[in-house]
Amino acid sequence: MVGDAEATRRRLLDAAAEEFAEHGIAGARVDRIAAAAKSNKAQIYHYFTNKDGLFDAVLSELARDTLREAPIDPANLPEYAGRLFDRFADHPVKERLAKWYRLEGAGYAAVEVVVASTNDKLAAIAKAQDEGVLPTRFTPVELLAVVVHTAALWGSMTPEMAAHAAGITRDRRRRVVVDAVAAILRE
Repeated sequence: MVGDAEATRRRLLDAAAEEFAEHGIAGARVDRIAAAAKSNKAQIYHYFTNKDGLFDAVLSELARDTLREAPIDPANLPEYAGRLFDRFADHPVKERLAKWYRLEGAGYAAVEVVVASTNDKLAAIAKAQDEGVLPTRFTPVELLAVVVHTAALWGSMTPEMAAHAAGITRDRRRRVVVDAVAAILRE
């Protein structure tokens, strides 16, 4: 029974990630999520209370996975940006989820793991700045924003710009991200 419950919960999370990535938070529909998970809406409400709770669970999982697979290293922010790029390039659904959260997330309850990880990253950058490891011309918030958004730059282009960049290889895109962050850090 426990295995079935966990399998159902997992299917709901996977289906919800796809649905939220495709339609955003507001546009996602629990009936489509339930159908894709081969479950029913009652299970969504049982496990997650409501659609917002389901989104919170999906985004929390995304944040935990990112923290595990791309931990911040304030002593090497260029490579951290490269690892974030890898996450976005390897998992486009996760990149789209992050975009929807940036677009629509302000109207929803704060996702605790995202708040905690952001605070931890800012503290790590501030400490590295205090220790002289990182330049201080940018505040920790400014520096983290530059790093995170540089890592996501290839997925944030307009279709017209993306057409011009179509021939740029994945390896070259990663190199551009890493080199751009390294250049920003030079004083």
